[in-house]
Amino acid sequence: MTMSEILKATRPSGRSRRPKTAEPGRVCAAEGCDTVLSKYNRSEFCNVHKPVRYPRLRGVLPSEG
Repeated sequence: MTMSEILKATRPSGRSRRPKTAEPGRVCAAEGCDTVLSKYNRSEFCNVHKPVRYPRLRGVLPSEG
C-alpha cells in the first residue's frame, strides 16, 4: 500500500463563518488604562487588565504524601 493510497484529503466545503466582532474604537474599562481594544476582543478589558480565569480541572488529583 503506497502513501497516496493511505492519505486522502478533501478541500473544505461550505461557507466559513465570519469571526464575531465588537464595536471598533472601544477603550479598556480599567481605571487609568487608555488601551484601544481590537474589534476581535469582545471583552471590556485589555489583556493586561482582564480578570484571571482558572481552567476547570478534570480527572484524579495526585495524592499527597
